[in-house]
Amino acid sequence: MTIAEEIKRRKTFAIISHPDAGKTTLTEKFLLYGGAIQTAGAVKSNKIKKSATSDFMEIEKQRGISVATSVMTFEYQGTLINLLDTPGHKDFAEDTYRTLTAVDSVILVVDCVKGVEMQTEKLMEVCRMRNMPVIVFINKLDRDGKDPFDLLDELEQKLFIKVRPLSWPIGGGKLFKGVYNIYDKHLNLFRASSTKVEEEFVSINDINDAELEKQIGKNDADKLREDIDLIDGVYDTFDEQQYKTGEIAPVFFGSGVNNFGVRELLETFIRIAPSPRGRNTNTRVVLPTEEKMTGFVFKIHANIDPNHRSRIAFFRVCSGKFERNSFYFHTRLKKQLRFSNPVTFMASSKNIVEDAFPGDVIGMNDTGNFKIGDTLTEGENMFFKGIPSFSPEIFKELVNTDPMKTKQLEKGIRQLSEEGVAQLFTVQHTQAKIIGTVGELQFEVIQYRLLQEYGASCTFKPIQYYKACWLTSENPAKLQEFIRTKSNYIAYDKEEQPVFLASSEWILELTQQDYPEIRFHLTSEINKDEIVL
Repeated sequence: MTIAEEIKRRKTFAIISHPDAGKTTLTEKFLLYGGAIQTAGAVKSNKIKKSATSDFMEIEKQRGISVATSVMTFEYQGTLINLLDTPGHKDFAEDTYRTLTAVDSVILVVDCVKGVEMQTEKLMEVCRMRNMPVIVFINKLDRDGKDPFDLLDELEQKLFIKVRPLSWPIGGGKLFKGVYNIYDKHLNLFRASSTKVEEEFVSINDINDAELEKQIGKNDADKLREDIDLIDGVYDTFDEQQYKTGEIAPVFFGSGVNNFGVRELLETFIRIAPSPRGRNTNTRVVLPTEEKMTGFVFKIHANIDPNHRSRIAFFRVCSGKFERNSFYFHTRLKKQLRFSNPVTFMASSKNIVEDAFPGDVIGMNDTGNFKIGDTLTEGENMFFKGIPSFSPEIFKELVNTDPMKTKQLEKGIRQLSEEGVAQLFTVQHTQAKIIGTVGELQFEVIQYRLLQEYGASCTFKPIQYYKACWLTSENPAKLQEFIRTKSNYIAYDKEEQPVFLASSEWILELTQQDYPEIRFHLTSEINKDEIVL
């Protein structure tokens, strides 16, 4: 195949949702349809001992939640799918935000019982910022939930996007019978099965066909016809181009755990979802069809295999063809690197690959060369944009409880911060290590992983900070003066960039007024032309 043909047959997307909306379950059903697994796992409970296929970290299996992005590659009907299953918990949202830089579209899962929740709104806000094509899957139709039309209104009002249903539920809760595929005009009736793909397919080319009554009964047939007439009257006709530019979100209904509506979603997805798209760099837009290889690291994970202290860099290929054992230019380090064992993923399982194409996500063994956002090219000096760190919301001081393991603690916290699990700030005047996170659960994960993976024990002491602000100025003397004057509130991040730790919103506003020549950034992706010490 040519590079253009390889690009055309690839779809790279992320599944995102509020916790417990059924994101990981839907992921597994996709893998079932693709033949990547034969039996779905289940999130660990007292009765079920198997863990979800995409949840591979020990703490995920214990807590029954996803705390890290998993990558899974499989084929379905000739399409090669790179699926990134992201954490749903708000405490790990930054990992999800970074993952969105590496995909070309998104499937957003919404619980029909709870509707649109706060985390769903935040995730959708990031998608809108990137004009990301979004498909919505309203899940758990086998439970008594909100009216489908009310859910559509809620999606439009809270997520600020036009919607267009492409499938429609027949009944709900205990009376749920299946879904009508509006896009292809056929009816799918499913038997409930949480572990295997079992389905009953009925082709109905005309919704007024008498066969509809035979399959679902007169009352449900009449209700379905009324609903479809209302949908056609109220909602715009689906426009594939508007979907690809992020202006309209097609909506599907179903039940992931029981395989209702999943096939409609997957088959429509591979037909309408965009192939790999261009990416912005600091110098130009890189198109996937370019001959020379480019790509970037969007995630780093240490100790993905507990038996081997390995460190994997997740790399998105943006253009050209990545080849095993070829040399590529690391634009930050300004040196050539060669990769002898690049791999593709099925969660924690890895397979060595000889080559990869735009849209593919591969893993590369890393001995410390990579940081999140690093770019590889065939010699061109540039870096891909759009992978910032955000100011944390919770700050705590790292306290070593075992002085004999100081080296292990320092190595562990450095590696975890490079993964993006948390942000590490070293206070200038005391050398104290401050950990910044989005939520409390991250501290539990850090503490657990430091002990299990590095043998280092620690506790955390709360500190009252409002924001961490990265500092720049067009006047280096003023920046130096500010750092000297405010030394008690200055820390350095893992990149050795100066950060102002503001104790309150009022203090931050006052400081900004007092130092107009200093710029205070709430993300670390700042203008490289400004002075950064």
